[in-house]
Amino acid sequence: MGLAITFIFFIILARLLYVQIAWGSDLVLRATDQWNREIPVVASRGIISDRNGAVLAGNRTTYSVFLRPNAVANKEYTATVLSGIFSIDPKTILDKLQSGKVSEITVARQVNKDCIEKLVECDLLGVYYSRDNSRQYTFNDALCQVLGFTANDGTGLSGIEKYYDNILAGVNGEITYTTDIVGNETADPVVVYSEAKNGSEIRLTVDIDIQLAAEDAMKSVYTSSGAKAVSCVVLNPQNFDILALVNYPSYDLNDVPRDDKEILNAYSRNGIVSDIYEPGSTFKVVTAAANLEEYMRGNSKAFSPSYIFNGSRTRTVDGTKIKCWSDHSNGKHSNQSLADALNNSCNPCFTDMALSLGSETFYEYLQAFGFGNVTGLDFNGEALGMLVPQTAVRDCDLARIGFGQTVAVTGIQLACAVAAAVNGGNYYTPHLMKNVISSEGKTLSEYKPLLKNKVISEKASSTLAAMLEGVVTEGSGKKAYIDGYRVGGKTGTAQKYEDGHVAQGKYVSSFCGFFPANKPEYLALIIVDEPQGTYYGSAVAAPVAKEIFEDIIKIKNIERYS
Repeated sequence: MGLAITFIFFIILARLLYVQIAWGSDLVLRATDQWNREIPVVASRGIISDRNGAVLAGNRTTYSVFLRPNAVANKEYTATVLSGIFSIDPKTILDKLQSGKVSEITVARQVNKDCIEKLVECDLLGVYYSRDNSRQYTFNDALCQVLGFTANDGTGLSGIEKYYDNILAGVNGEITYTTDIVGNETADPVVVYSEAKNGSEIRLTVDIDIQLAAEDAMKSVYTSSGAKAVSCVVLNPQNFDILALVNYPSYDLNDVPRDDKEILNAYSRNGIVSDIYEPGSTFKVVTAAANLEEYMRGNSKAFSPSYIFNGSRTRTVDGTKIKCWSDHSNGKHSNQSLADALNNSCNPCFTDMALSLGSETFYEYLQAFGFGNVTGLDFNGEALGMLVPQTAVRDCDLARIGFGQTVAVTGIQLACAVAAAVNGGNYYTPHLMKNVISSEGKTLSEYKPLLKNKVISEKASSTLAAMLEGVVTEGSGKKAYIDGYRVGGKTGTAQKYEDGHVAQGKYVSSFCGFFPANKPEYLALIIVDEPQGTYYGSAVAAPVAKEIFEDIIKIKNIERYS
């Protein structure tokens, strides 16, 4: 019996030690929760601004309303009053009050000050309110797929709002006060205030003036061409700062279509980053860059700038006929140099370049230019693109890749590749965030350009840029020409495929242009998906780039070079 008593004593002692030490802190919190109530102090979400500090996403003060069922004196009356103020079914409120399952009920979020003033006048027991923030977007639908939107509780759900949510969100505080066991405030409550820490500002690389100009130009071509969709990215080729990014159709960020998931998913998708397409002739810039660099390295398989390609319209590779878009009847495609081939966008010439370089060498350049991989842009959902594995590529595939078929890219991939080809050969990581600024105005971090690759030499790059300037002054890109300014670029027109077959009458028209051609500061990629009627990139997309560049010239007051 003595041993049994000793054993029981040690069991009780062990339990006491467990309750006091291991379980003690949790029990203290439970007791505190029973005798205290908290009202949240919501941190102000950090703003999102453009590179010059213009507010793109800010906040307006709203309120959240809560109920503590145990503290409500007259449940029916309270449900009726709240129903009238907040336009809620009174039965819904009453059912929650009478269920006894929860200690706190959220009645409404993001309500305005007028509603709160009415609530205060009613002086209802057990009803509380706290300040929160509702997101407000200065330019409505502009930049909507980039900025993204938040949930009702302020959490970022898409775009920059989601990607940098941990920086923007801040840390909530609370007001704690003592209550009795049923939740009623005591006669002389002890109130403890825990301050909220506001979120930090994200300043983007985007220039809102350039963004609005690009938005107007893209909406115009969307309407005039009858296209399914249009998109555009403008970046600085010297550091890959994203200056503007447009996808249209779009939606109003201040009126997000949350009730229609199909429309919301379609319109909130950042196609430039997340969608892939066959680029067509704009890809010839990459093939020409690889060929020029190999020539300057002394590779005998590469073609010199003065080499004359024969005028045949057709190449037969692996038994497959590869044709030029032109029937060569006008004589322009006969006996061409590399510059002529770019001007005329002649497919067989670029087939010759890709085949001559061979899969091993050509793929080294494709990978260096970022194809088949993400660019590293600070944005969720970036697609890899599609590139036939080198081990599986056939000569007929290689030939088509040379002029932009049998390869699929994202808009951001192609824009970055062309920028690297003409900026001296430097491939940077593209970026949307410029710096982070605290709520007190102190710069916390600043993004510095990150050089990923040296894809080609400065000599090869300057030679290529001069040739692409010729495309605008003399070739297929004439509709992007601006008198007094050195614009370079390349047009593209690609057939679309559906279920593995060519979709008759469906094309993607594009143009990738830059200026000044001798030292590019602005590059724009225009993509028009399924234009109706005229569908050539030279006619549909090139004029849009010209419009955007002319607006940039006015915005930045850029002087003519002559």
